[in-house]
Amino acid sequence: MSTPPKPAAPGHDARDTRDTRPPAPDTVPPGGDVPAEPEQRTRVNKTVFIGSAVGVLGIALWAIIDRESADAVIGSAVAWVGSTFGWWYSLIVVSVLVFVLFVAVSRVGKTRLGPDHSRPTFNLFTWTAMLFAAGIGIDLMFFSVAEPVTQYLAPPTGDGSTVESARQAVVWTLFHYGILGWGLYALMGMALGYFAFRHNLPLSIRSALYPILGKRIHGPVGHAVDIAAMLGTIFGIATSLGIGVAQLNFGLSFQFGIPENTVVQIALIAVAVVMATISVLTGIEKGIRRLSELNVILAISLMVFVLITGSTRFLLDGIVTNIGDTLARFPSMALDTFAYDRPDDWLNGWTLFFWAWWIAWAPFVGLFLARISRGRTLREFVVGVLVVPFAFILLWISIFGNSALEIVMGGNAAFGEVAMSQPERAFYGLLEQYPMAPLSAAIATFTGLLFYVTSADSGALVMSNFTSYLKDADSDGPKWLRVFWSVATGLLTLAMLLVGGVPTLQSATVIMGLPFSVVLVFIMLGLYKALRLETALADSYQAGLHAVLNSRTNVPAGADSRRGWRQRLSRAMNYPGRRQAQRFVSEVAVPALSDVRADLASRGMETTIKTSTVEAFGIDSVDFCVELDGERTFKYQVFPVQNDVPSYARSSGAGGKYYRIEVFSLEGSHGYDLMGYSKDEVIADVLDHYEVHLEFLHQHRATLPYTTAAESVPAKADWDTDYDTVDEPVAALPKETP
Repeated sequence: MSTPPKPAAPGHDARDTRDTRPPAPDTVPPGGDVPAEPEQRTRVNKTVFIGSAVGVLGIALWAIIDRESADAVIGSAVAWVGSTFGWWYSLIVVSVLVFVLFVAVSRVGKTRLGPDHSRPTFNLFTWTAMLFAAGIGIDLMFFSVAEPVTQYLAPPTGDGSTVESARQAVVWTLFHYGILGWGLYALMGMALGYFAFRHNLPLSIRSALYPILGKRIHGPVGHAVDIAAMLGTIFGIATSLGIGVAQLNFGLSFQFGIPENTVVQIALIAVAVVMATISVLTGIEKGIRRLSELNVILAISLMVFVLITGSTRFLLDGIVTNIGDTLARFPSMALDTFAYDRPDDWLNGWTLFFWAWWIAWAPFVGLFLARISRGRTLREFVVGVLVVPFAFILLWISIFGNSALEIVMGGNAAFGEVAMSQPERAFYGLLEQYPMAPLSAAIATFTGLLFYVTSADSGALVMSNFTSYLKDADSDGPKWLRVFWSVATGLLTLAMLLVGGVPTLQSATVIMGLPFSVVLVFIMLGLYKALRLETALADSYQAGLHAVLNSRTNVPAGADSRRGWRQRLSRAMNYPGRRQAQRFVSEVAVPALSDVRADLASRGMETTIKTSTVEAFGIDSVDFCVELDGERTFKYQVFPVQNDVPSYARSSGAGGKYYRIEVFSLEGSHGYDLMGYSKDEVIADVLDHYEVHLEFLHQHRATLPYTTAAESVPAKADWDTDYDTVDEPVAALPKETP
């Protein structure tokens, strides 16, 4: 797993002047034990940190001190989990894939990971490149050769060393690395990105459960969810590092004759911890980004090298055949629990291990995907996550897997035995069959080292975030905490290797993935409930505003219908500059909102109004909110948005830029301009929105993701965000180029 550059802060986009920071703070749920002010520095979530740290260090020390007992307990536990919950792992991964595909193709697929008017932080090429980088790692080098050979020689059913077992061997590998796993990543990325960027909730697992649990996510239940995610994540990362240690140890032995033993593996773990620690302390925006890009280039170079120097025609034929076999056999394989002839050892060592491993990595990779996908629609996100990385994985596994199968089918039984019994040697054993083996092996070793270090670095950073209260979605955990998790991951990896090597790490992952697999069900339910609100909200606002305007004006044209044609034409041809926009805000918008606020306050309503200068423009924005006793807050914000004057209007004397004063709600911009409205027309517009908001609350109270029960919603003072903070679109902020 490679680490992405830290994306620009929400709202920073060098291309789109209509993007904003995360939506209004009023969407942040209650929580008494989170920082009271957004300016407050990031601090540690002591409950989650202590709970997960005690669990990880306890298991690691137990494994180091009493190896035999640890080995016996882990072996018994994984056998019980496999025999008892094997069906559950298969069912959950298929259910998640169906859910994310449903979201993508349904109407809610148009919903953005951010406000409605937000746009992607990264362009399409950069974004897909990052998805591509997320799809490869040292474990792919490990299994792309070892698994096809193993499945060919010892398939779960039927005879080995046949044409059928050869075809099925690559399909099993693609199945284990395919879209079922990436569906898990897509779910976590959607949930984290949706609730963080669209509803301004903390970038943590518990936020996805807010529609179901309400403020209880900040209590014991929320802590338990994050601890379960942490334990699964650290064991998943430790498994990758353990695989990396074993493979790098052999790579160094192959290159330089360094012995394969525990001492060397301890040294490699120490090197990874030191390099990861240096990385997380000095910053990842530049160095790790370049290393990640170099990883991709080297990986593609290795793949092209094998394709060209090997049996090119056979490999190209194999790619096409593998695609066809995967499409044809996927449905039956996805739900095949081997009920009538159950190969328990095979299931525990392969399919169940991979499902648990994907589940364990889902919070980790989901955070990565969410951080780079702000502004994307859910449909774009799901399609990108499912298609882009798997397209590369398919090529990689097909080329390396079929190359290995060709060698074994050609009579090289020794290579097949090594790939089965010592899988860490398989990749190098394959390269040894090709020209320039020392050079290609050196490149493979260097590539594996980069993957190894960036996985350790990414893991330490993400785990520090999961055990912290972050001041915003783009903050990171304290540096000392990153160091702690870097060391803890290394210690856990060492402990599991001492107990029984990579198989023990695989077994521990199967066990630790089980608790979080249950959390995935509630994440789907919470996201489904929240997305139902998106549809209801869109329908209510569209129908409600139309009805309100019709009832008041008898025509659907709104304020413009009450003006004379010369006024309307003058407004349409006007491209106001900074002074004109500021004058409208000061002389029309502020007095109008102040009058509405005063009247509502006299009726006992709790209201806030905040005027803030957008420094980039020198124009004020106004944020007007009405608290509704724990129900969804009403927000009406007027905000300046900078636009280019169209080419056909520049001859009229307008400059290169002009300003619109747009209306924003919790969901984003409503896409129309208030400039030219009178004070009474602005007041009427506010009341239109307010009436629609009240009607929406009345009609959809049962489906709201924010609980309305009095016992679930504390007073405003208990919330974890400053109510007077104004969401500023990107146009109001310094530009950053990704």
